[in-house]
Amino acid sequence: MKIALIGYGKMGKMIEQIALSRGHEIVSIIDVDNQEDFESTAFASADVAIEFTAPHVAYDNYLKCWKAGVKVVSGSTGWLKEHGDEVRKACADEGKTLFWASNFSIGVAIFSAVNKYLANIMNGFPQYDVKMEETHHVHKLDHPSGTGITLAEQIVERLDRKKEWTMGYLQNPDGSIEGTDNVAEDLLPISSIRRDEVPGIHTITYNSEADQITITHDAHSRQGFALGAVIAAEFTAKNHGLLTIDDMFKF
Repeated sequence: MKIALIGYGKMGKMIEQIALSRGHEIVSIIDVDNQEDFESTAFASADVAIEFTAPHVAYDNYLKCWKAGVKVVSGSTGWLKEHGDEVRKACADEGKTLFWASNFSIGVAIFSAVNKYLANIMNGFPQYDVKMEETHHVHKLDHPSGTGITLAEQIVERLDRKKEWTMGYLQNPDGSIEGTDNVAEDLLPISSIRRDEVPGIHTITYNSEADQITITHDAHSRQGFALGAVIAAEFTAKNHGLLTIDDMFKF
C-alpha cells in the first residue's frame, strides 16, 4: 500500500517506521514547510494519507487530500464541532473517505468496549457516581483529551442520570490546580493532569458508599497509537465513507 504522511513529528516518524515494517511504501511526507506537495503527483499516488496535525488545520488537510483523490486516516481532534456536518456530508453524499478516531490504540479500543459495557450495567445502579481523570505529557495543550471526551460521551449516552460531561480540575505541569471535580450530580467531570512525558492514562471510577470500581488504560508509549493508525490505513484502503474504530473492530 502507498501511504502519504501529513505531520512529521514524533507520531509521524513512528508511523513511518511501523508502516515500512509492515511492507508499505511512504510516497509523500508533508509538514509545515512543504504544503505545496499536496499538489504533487507523488501525493496523489497514495492509497491513504495518515494525518496527525492540529485542530485548526485538520479539516483543510482533509479537503486537500480529497481534492487529490486520496483517502484520509486522521487522529487530529478539535475540528468536529465546527466541521462535523461538512465532513459527514462529504463522506455520505460526495464519495469521500475519512477514518477518524480520537485514539488509534488497540488497547484503547478494547478499553472503550469495556467502558460502554460497564456503563450499561451501571445505569441500573444509581448509587454509584462516576468521574474520569486523564493524564498526559506537559506538551499537550488541549484538555480534556479527545479520548477522554469520547469515553465520557459513551458513558453519558448510557447513564440516564448524567446529562453531559464537564471539565473537572486541571493539574498544571507546575503542580498548581485549577477548577474542581465537585460538580452537579447530573454532570460527569473529566479532570486533567499534565506531567512529565506521559503518553496517556485514562481512568474511570465508579464510587459508592460501599465500594469503588476503577478501570484504567495506561499507554506505555506512542507505539500503540502508531500501529493502530497503520492498521486503520490498511482497513481504509479497502473501505469507503466515514469510518471509525467501531467499523474496524466488532467488539
